[in-house]
Amino acid sequence: MMIRRRFLAALAAAPLAACARPAAEMAFAPVTPAPAPALRPTDPAPAVPDAPPLPARYGAIPDEPFPVPAVPEGVVDPRLWRQEVETPDPTLAAGSILVDPDRGYLFLIEPGGRALRYGVGVGGAGFAWNGDARVQFTRAWPTWRVPDEMIARRPELEPYSVANGGMPPGPDNPLGARALYLFQNGEDTLYRIHGACEPQYLGRAVSSGCIRMLDQDVIDLEERTPHGATVRVLPSLAEGRLGALY
Repeated sequence: MMIRRRFLAALAAAPLAACARPAAEMAFAPVTPAPAPALRPTDPAPAVPDAPPLPARYGAIPDEPFPVPAVPEGVVDPRLWRQEVETPDPTLAAGSILVDPDRGYLFLIEPGGRALRYGVGVGGAGFAWNGDARVQFTRAWPTWRVPDEMIARRPELEPYSVANGGMPPGPDNPLGARALYLFQNGEDTLYRIHGACEPQYLGRAVSSGCIRMLDQDVIDLEERTPHGATVRVLPSLAEGRLGALY
């Protein structure tokens, strides 16, 4: 895990698109969101004073192909814990996914007007995107294949290019334990919902367009999400969203 933290810290020096093409190349349908308070930019979340103990679901997962460590206590705001809530959009079918970037929430729509809500990290300025896509497929412990757009900006990532086979799965891989691959009109958008979110950045605009989750949560989401599920990402109303970790 220390290796991954150093790797992400190095990438934070310049904005990247680890799993995204520039938003200008996308053609998502517009969606009108409800007003929401803006997130602070890329500062990590402060410690949560007097936070209750984390639920057991955020403990270590030893039986995965690679160990998933426990989420540290006192780092993740309880509002970002996985929990069942009322659906935010009754028009979406059960099994659909709705992402509210300004609140740092991802909702998996359930039957009966309910939804599972997860905390997420979202795209910063220049990398945020919105609209409708579908989950074409998912992968457990995916390989990270760096897009050519990123290689052009960061030549040192050439060893992880598509041509070179990418970065193998594992605890240092920026995609984490699971990835959901988003397609539109049969074409790969290069955007992903994936794990490996550092807990202190949960709920913040710190990625390069992808939707980042705690590994415990993305494992749960991937198990519940049907093939071909609709994914709707609301436009951000926040101003001054800065930077990217990767």
